[in-house]
Amino acid sequence: MASIDILGVPHAYDLTAPTEEPQVLVFIHGWLLSRRYWQPLVDQLSPTYQCLCYDLRGFGDSQPIPISGLNSQETSVSLTPDNKACRYAPAAYARDLGLLLERLNISNAWLIGHSLGGTIALWGAAQLPYCVKGVICLNAGGGIYLKEAFERFRAVGERLVQFRPRLLCNLPGIDLVFTRDSVARPIARSWGRQRVIDFVMADPEAARGTLLDSTTEAEVNRLPELVSRLKQPVYFIAGAKDTIMEPKYVRHLASFHQLFQACGDNAIEIPDCGHLAMVEQPEAVATQIRNILSHHPG
Repeated sequence: MASIDILGVPHAYDLTAPTEEPQVLVFIHGWLLSRRYWQPLVDQLSPTYQCLCYDLRGFGDSQPIPISGLNSQETSVSLTPDNKACRYAPAAYARDLGLLLERLNISNAWLIGHSLGGTIALWGAAQLPYCVKGVICLNAGGGIYLKEAFERFRAVGERLVQFRPRLLCNLPGIDLVFTRDSVARPIARSWGRQRVIDFVMADPEAARGTLLDSTTEAEVNRLPELVSRLKQPVYFIAGAKDTIMEPKYVRHLASFHQLFQACGDNAIEIPDCGHLAMVEQPEAVATQIRNILSHHPG
């Protein structure tokens, strides 16, 4: 693990060796997770592509915002000039990503984002058109604000964030619960333990802030416009049995991109797969990523 300072916040990352392929695959994890869940995919893809995995601010091994905080200028990033982004909004995390890529001298990136990380990847493509050559969203979609459903989701999420005692890591059998949560079939117990650790250790302010700032009515309704304005290729990979981000909502957001309007094949469904596609079906996901990149060489 390496660490790099972004706007005063240490960020943990792993960067594999360069390869003959010019594209660098940049993996962005989802809510209450960490960079570790990308390892099965990195094992598959790193012989061909250089891979960068990093922990979002306040998650995994990356640090939270210092108590002094960041000033408004540092966190002001938007699709339109008059829209001030919150420090935990996807656009603010995309700003972190842009600075990370700049510091690591990465100028030819494909962003691969899971769930919340997919939204961050879309914002990254909008903010960094010179650097981001394409986006692959995994278990990510939406763009439809269903008031009651989102209010219920936010309320449940806030309760989860509030009740996360460190002792939970030592509760017998708790890892087994996490091996079954949001997946089509139980995943390995080692992943269950990792999910417990990341769930418990996430910074409280970051955990709550990302939940609330990414699920406002304005933020959700902004996604279709964001996707429609992207000039880079954008692909969406859904899990057929994903109950968190159902395939119909993935296809809905994908439909706003020019690739969908042209041929409709920028939305891909993985059978027997829930909300953790990179852990549940790494071989199938890696195959789809290779296929996508083969259509966009260089």
